[in-house]
Amino acid sequence: MSAFDWLKGGNDHALAKSNYSGRESATDRAARLRRESHRARVLRDGDAAGTEPRRRRFGRT
Repeated sequence: MSAFDWLKGGNDHALAKSNYSGRESATDRAARLRRESHRARVLRDGDAAGTEPRRRRFGRT
C-alpha cells in the first residue's frame, strides 16, 4: 500500500476488511457519540429537556 493508493479508488469494502478490520467506522463512531450524549442529557435533564411546560392556555384577560 503506497501513500497515494486512495487516489486510485477501488473496492472500498475489500479495503475496509483488509486494512481497517477491527476499527470503528466514522458512521458507527458518530452514532455512538450521539447515543452517549443523548443518554447523558436525559439522565441530567429528564425526558422533557428543552421544553417548558405551558403556563396558560390563553393569555390573561
